[in-house]
Amino acid sequence: MPRVTTKGQVTIPKEIREALGIEPGDEVAFEEVRSGYKIRKKEPTTADGEDPFEKYRGSADSDETMPERMRRLRGEYPRDVSDESDDSGSEENA
Repeated sequence: MPRVTTKGQVTIPKEIREALGIEPGDEVAFEEVRSGYKIRKKEPTTADGEDPFEKYRGSADSDETMPERMRRLRGEYPRDVSDESDDSGSEENA
């Protein structure tokens, strides 16, 4: 059972951190509920409280699908199957 230190700190058990997706550096929020308090992972915000990813939402001007965009960005282009030869086990003797 976790205990509160003299500085008011508590170690959140690993199972709970994993279930909530809490990692080092994340912020947590405590919400008062009828039966006590609820802890949750706080969404990332900037110093002024804004969502740091909001400015990027809806900014992709493309007809590509998300998987197509990701393949292009990673440099993973689909292989041209017609150029492949069947070398699946036969080797030429030199």
